[in-house]
Amino acid sequence: MGIFSRLWRPRALVTEDQVRDMLRGHNTASGAVVTESSAMRVAAAYRCVNIIAGSIATLPLDLIKRESESVRRPAVGHSLRRVLTVKPNPWQTPSEFRRMLQANLLLRGNAYARKVMVGNKVVALIPLHPDRVQAEQLDSLAMRYKVSGRDGRQTTLGQSDMLHLRGMSLDGVTGMSVLSNMRESLGLALQTEQAGARLFKNGMLSGGVIEHPGKLSDQGAKNLMASLDDKNGGAENAGKWILAEEGMKFNPVSLSAEDAQWLGARDFQRYDIAMFFGVPPHMIGATEKTTSWGSGIESQGIGFVTYTLNDWIKTWEESIKRDLLPESDWETVDARFNVNGLLRGDAKGRWEGYVKALQWGVYSPNEVRALEDQNPREDGDVYYDPPNTAGQTEKETSNEPAPITQD
Repeated sequence: MGIFSRLWRPRALVTEDQVRDMLRGHNTASGAVVTESSAMRVAAAYRCVNIIAGSIATLPLDLIKRESESVRRPAVGHSLRRVLTVKPNPWQTPSEFRRMLQANLLLRGNAYARKVMVGNKVVALIPLHPDRVQAEQLDSLAMRYKVSGRDGRQTTLGQSDMLHLRGMSLDGVTGMSVLSNMRESLGLALQTEQAGARLFKNGMLSGGVIEHPGKLSDQGAKNLMASLDDKNGGAENAGKWILAEEGMKFNPVSLSAEDAQWLGARDFQRYDIAMFFGVPPHMIGATEKTTSWGSGIESQGIGFVTYTLNDWIKTWEESIKRDLLPESDWETVDARFNVNGLLRGDAKGRWEGYVKALQWGVYSPNEVRALEDQNPREDGDVYYDPPNTAGQTEKETSNEPAPITQD
């Protein structure tokens, strides 16, 4: 544990994150200071980050070795396979490691992990907070990283020492920070939420006005207050009738235009934040402008995988190959996510896919059973003929032209 303890130390009791947020925070036009911590207090932003990072964390990831142009198998025995699929470092599981780096990638535009090497093999990956890493490109076009430790000391690492996941970039060196680009939307969402909280704390939400035709007597005022407090106060008395005395009338108060505008602003911010992250609004609970279920939601889910999740998947796969695999393995070994893992909760869609694969001879029954973590059966290694060739003889299915006969 000696080498790991030098690279990673437990967090001190001092709230270091608060100091960093104060120094790194961005003032917005709304007056809110947007930091990494405050951004995650916005429900829509938290949900977007959690959905994308959770998807990357839970999708099956493996190293695949290409034995030939048509044969690919898991790279069993490869040292990096254990790091990626079993134990990336002494304290994190693979899903925790990927979730952390993907969250950094979403918020900061970059994610870093220091490589721990034994000889020429990667034996561990130590995650680093993006705020502690300064990436720069040398005149030789190689990357260099200056890492600030918790004790303030700075270490310079080369490109061969670092796994660098880079988001959308304008200079090719560092990714763009989504947190910085969407700080105005997050600031407005924070201020709107705080305004609502202050309204409930200091303001008064009135359901109506009780009007007296003249002057309310002292005894009538006491009776009215007692009635409101004892018989109509609290959530358990919501909806009960008010008994008005001395000719008083009750006039209900509808939602004001200012209140309606406040609610509309909160609703708009959810859609705006979802747009920044590329997450369909229905996945964060904003279903007012979409169909509840059916083809509309299904199409948005497919679009999320195609246009959002696949982008991050490709970033991971190519970064792992560039930074973690030796150049001698580049043409034969690949990191691959299995997007079929997204269908784990969709039994109907998963089995419909299996049936089609069996019918067209893509899978054998035993291969389907293996995907479902079931043991093979004795006669399950057969590949069925496609339906359009069933019942035809070998001669009928041949591509050779029929011989010409003479009478």
